[in-house]
Amino acid sequence: QVQLVESGGDLVQAGGSLRLSCAASGGTFSGYGMAWFRQAPGKEREFVAAIKAGGGTTYYGDSVKGRFTMSRDNSKNTVSLRMNSLEPEDTAVYYCAAGRVILSSLRTQSAYTYWGQGTQVTVSS
Repeated sequence: QVQLVESGGDLVQAGGSLRLSCAASGGTFSGYGMAWFRQAPGKEREFVAAIKAGGGTTYYGDSVKGRFTMSRDNSKNTVSLRMNSLEPEDTAVYYCAAGRVILSSLRTQSAYTYWGQGTQVTVSS
């Protein structure tokens, strides 16, 4: 069983930056693909970013590509999401997810077994 705890959500002005963190415990962290998803009010949860179990290549949703950067530190059992040039459209609850995910399913919510409680990001215009 893996527990995930997100932190770093805040209220920020458009154009600003935030860094989200996700701390994992209770499992072999390095063996899990990790991802960030987000859900805005009244909208479906959408893929933001993902990174393979061993690290290295990252994958991004089209709406955040070039602005967000995901990384992982297997020695600390953490992943982070650096968000730059934030826009009001980025306002959402951001969720960290973990799972034994194959490459072709990294963008798929149902591929992830474990989820955090979420952290609120609000971007004001």
